[in-house]
Amino acid sequence: MEIIIARDYDEMSKKAAQIIAEEIKKKPELVLGLATGGTPVGTYRELVRMYRKGEVDFSRVITFNLDEYLGLPPEDERSYHYYMYSNFFDHVNVKPENIHIPNGVAEDIEEECRRYDEAIKEAGGIDLQLLGIGVNGHIGFNEPGEELMANTHVTTLAPDTIKANARFFNSEDEVPRKAITVGLGTIMKAKKIVLLASGKEKAGIMAELLSDNAVSTKVPASFLLLHPDVTIVMDEEAAQIYLEKKGEVRA
Repeated sequence: MEIIIARDYDEMSKKAAQIIAEEIKKKPELVLGLATGGTPVGTYRELVRMYRKGEVDFSRVITFNLDEYLGLPPEDERSYHYYMYSNFFDHVNVKPENIHIPNGVAEDIEEECRRYDEAIKEAGGIDLQLLGIGVNGHIGFNEPGEELMANTHVTTLAPDTIKANARFFNSEDEVPRKAITVGLGTIMKAKKIVLLASGKEKAGIMAELLSDNAVSTKVPASFLLLHPDVTIVMDEEAAQIYLEKKGEVRA
């Protein structure tokens, strides 16, 4: 596991974008797993900038998003479908047929989950998976619990997640209680994983993840400790407690 501690959010975003761009240069038909939420926005912004400067080409890239709220149609401004197009897809040259996002309003949700897993399999699996991390240690919407699901499934969002995501809605009451998410088994099969963490609110979970050296379903991100190729990119605020535990407090 490689740990990169960036000065701030902008530097974190640039470093993450550089890693993704380098992987695309090595494999133009890269199968790229994408995350949503507040943390990756800067990374997408930087990738858009790099594309406009001719530094990266997405024309052969295939993308799969991690999750989508149950019940929100693609045109809903709070859906992750809308998020991805407004922050990324509308500004780069990923081909429409190569974009995959779970359908939160599918008539048969179980079939949608099976279809999504099959599409990932047919693409050859995820080459690089971009992840954020929740304050409770979730990745995708794989929430802490007694057990974790391997494949794409419907999940009930934890109270911590609902509270954290309420900033994208008018109130907590408007946050959907369920979502479709790619399962932990699929995430762990990705050839390379890049995990982003930013801000003081992530400092506690990052210290727990990196200091305890324990794998538990109560901290889904801890399973990344078992993966052979994980790069964590976090800013100094997210790294603060981890660094204090190591005795490496930065000025």
